[in-house]
Amino acid sequence: MEKYKIMVKGIVQYEDKYLLVEKWYDDRIVDPYQWEFIDGKLEFGENPEKGVLRLIFETTGLSVYVNRILYTWSFMVGDVCNIGISFLCMSTRDEVVLPEELNSYKWVTKEEIGNYISNEAVMADIEKAEL
Repeated sequence: MEKYKIMVKGIVQYEDKYLLVEKWYDDRIVDPYQWEFIDGKLEFGENPEKGVLRLIFETTGLSVYVNRILYTWSFMVGDVCNIGISFLCMSTRDEVVLPEELNSYKWVTKEEIGNYISNEAVMADIEKAEL
């Protein structure tokens, strides 16, 4: 059993807006759809920068480039430690093609992010990263 899971998060920026995607989690909770940035698990042996570019392309069809690392995070799920790296990624276009598992997407300003993302830890990290 794996003890660590390495995650990456892509905060995609186009001009002065940031991409949020709406994911379905579980219809047994009050808010089964939740807005968030694109994230996912790295494949074994995958470079984090290449992994975030892959995830963004697979999730949106956007070819982006990494601007910089914004912040790192970690949390425990049972006895597995999840460690993550968040990247600011720049896009030259805003046409998104979503896979079936995502409900919707929005381009929002920095000031609007808090209207959609309810995870306080993510909002605190964005504040510290001076997005």
